[in-house]
Amino acid sequence: MVFSPPIKFDRKMAVLNKIRQRSVFLIVIIALALFSFVLADVIRNGGLSSNKSQTTVATVNGNDIPRQEFMEQVEATQRTLGPNGTSAQAMNIVWERELRSILLEEQYEKIGLSAEEEQINNAMSTSLATNPSFQNEAGMYDPARVREYVASIRSNPQLYSQWTEFVKNTKRFYLENTYLTMIKAGMTSTLNDGQAEYRFENDKINIDYVQIPYAKIADEDITVSDADIKKYMNEHPKKFEVEPQVDIQYVLVSEAPSEDDIEASRTEVESLLKDKTEYSSATNGTDTIYGFRNTKDIQAFVDANSSQPYTNTWLYKKQLPKVAADTLGKMNKGDIYGPYKTDASYNISKIVDARQMPDTVSARHILIPIGLNPTDSITRTDLQAKATADSLMKVVKGNRSKFTDLVKAFSSDSGSMEKEGKYEDFAYNTMVAEFRDFAFENKVGDIGVVKTQFGYHLIEVTDQKNMQKVYKVATISKEVEPSENTLNDVFSTASKFEVASKDGDFAKVAGEQGLEVKPVNKIGKLDTSLPGITSSRNIISWGFKEDTNIGDIKRFSVPNGYVIAQLTRRNKKEAMSVSEASTTVTPILRNQKKAKKIRESISGNTLEEIAANQSVTVKTEAALTRAVPTIAGVGNEPEVVGAAFGVKAGETTGLIDGKTGVFKVKVLEVNQAPDIKNYASYAEQLNAIVTPKVNTGVYNALKNEAEIEDNRANFF
Repeated sequence: MVFSPPIKFDRKMAVLNKIRQRSVFLIVIIALALFSFVLADVIRNGGLSSNKSQTTVATVNGNDIPRQEFMEQVEATQRTLGPNGTSAQAMNIVWERELRSILLEEQYEKIGLSAEEEQINNAMSTSLATNPSFQNEAGMYDPARVREYVASIRSNPQLYSQWTEFVKNTKRFYLENTYLTMIKAGMTSTLNDGQAEYRFENDKINIDYVQIPYAKIADEDITVSDADIKKYMNEHPKKFEVEPQVDIQYVLVSEAPSEDDIEASRTEVESLLKDKTEYSSATNGTDTIYGFRNTKDIQAFVDANSSQPYTNTWLYKKQLPKVAADTLGKMNKGDIYGPYKTDASYNISKIVDARQMPDTVSARHILIPIGLNPTDSITRTDLQAKATADSLMKVVKGNRSKFTDLVKAFSSDSGSMEKEGKYEDFAYNTMVAEFRDFAFENKVGDIGVVKTQFGYHLIEVTDQKNMQKVYKVATISKEVEPSENTLNDVFSTASKFEVASKDGDFAKVAGEQGLEVKPVNKIGKLDTSLPGITSSRNIISWGFKEDTNIGDIKRFSVPNGYVIAQLTRRNKKEAMSVSEASTTVTPILRNQKKAKKIRESISGNTLEEIAANQSVTVKTEAALTRAVPTIAGVGNEPEVVGAAFGVKAGETTGLIDGKTGVFKVKVLEVNQAPDIKNYASYAEQLNAIVTPKVNTGVYNALKNEAEIEDNRANFF
């Protein structure tokens, strides 16, 4: 039997003993390692770290709006907006919708408002009632059809997702409508409210008053300090809170064509007038390529050489290019004008044809569609529809008086059937091309059959007005574009300015290089454009980045050149500066101080004593109401009029600080309007004012009170 050396066994035992002795230490090490792993994952996912702003669009009263879900909604919304919709527009729509949803759902939870399945189904039945897909044979809404539809789309993720979203929105609409209806019910004006409104509008008083105007004391005699303004701001913090803003100044180095580029473009367009010869391998000789002047195929030539395709329509003089209208209007068929320059292109125009034509036409027609005609319930092929139209034309030509009866019997055009088939005084491009051409190019009384995308029309021209000369014009247009040399020069200029401005004063360097500095102030975090610059969102985002410092300069490529921008100011969400608030606050505090001085200078108690003391006169005003608290020659003074209504006839108010001065009023007479039998109309009048404002007012109130951490600028 062979034994292992005892020393190896002893070493193993020693290691195990060491581990046992330090087990607590090892457990702590392992725990710290696991904690650091978990912590790193939390940080990566936005918890316990500012990186949350990269995964969360916003936090509203503690509720997160996840970035991915929000972006998906923005993309879907932008698709519904169409090609002209921007991501900023879509983002704002989704933001308002999500914000509204969160704020209102909090209120539902507080009051225990919920939507049960039966209530949601009832709401869905209302919105789906007119959809034929969910109606039975009697044309009534059928819940069974809804269940069938849902079952049929479960295997289609896109359709099922759309249906789920529809149900979700239906629930949201029901809850919101119920909640707001409850609020409106609580705000409904009573008959007592109506009576108070009646008194407010119709009770009248006659008064004597004295006014010591604030203008009596010169503005320069009143000192409003920064400390005064700051104190007022602290007392009204909401009024002076400003969102994060930046100021920048920038230089735009535009990729505008040079004079050489403009001349080259003119020469290129002019060369298209002339015929050319070129070698042909097929004939082993030279072929003549006709230019614009002699070409036999105008449309093909224009389409091949112009940035705008040929349009085969008649143009009235007012539709011709403004810079060439007078000249083209005097030309005849075959005449050519140009090259002439418009905004950003050189052009040559050729009069293809000219004639006299009305500017408005009246016509009547009968439409025979290809397929089912709902008027006579007959389905026709193309040939059958044309044959029907042709046979009707023979009848009408024999007896025009039958046209109206034939419209009723055959025409499928619901837009004109009740008008006996008539369309009156329509302009040239109102109708589809084939209908238009027949109506405008024929004479009054002409009748014929024309095919359009809607079917076959039997048309009679009944009237034409304002005959004038019209033109078919072929125009070759070439945009004037910067050459490669120009683009290189522009880039060089922008680069040189960027480098030089980083080493010197931005404005001074711009002046030395003949460039214009444009300042833009108070740019919001979510603004999408800067004046004079297209696609400037990236410049705005740069201004708000934490690693962009005041004074930093950066060059940006924009569609029309380069922008070199400098950040000149940035503020976080905070109270506006004293200097910014001064414009609003100084007049208020100045009048308050003037009122105090005026009060201190007044002696006497009666209106006459005060008038004598202050060198003013006692004035009279009659038939004042609280609804229109305007004093003739003074202006709107609601506090003065309101105080006067608070005393009895023969009594005098104290001193009142009004909008325009310090007042004292004596009520001469109180004329209460007579009681009426019913104040319902005044209550309804109040409801008409208050109710429409509830939806917006509730949302705005909730938004103003909410704690919102808005990170949208990180993603747009």
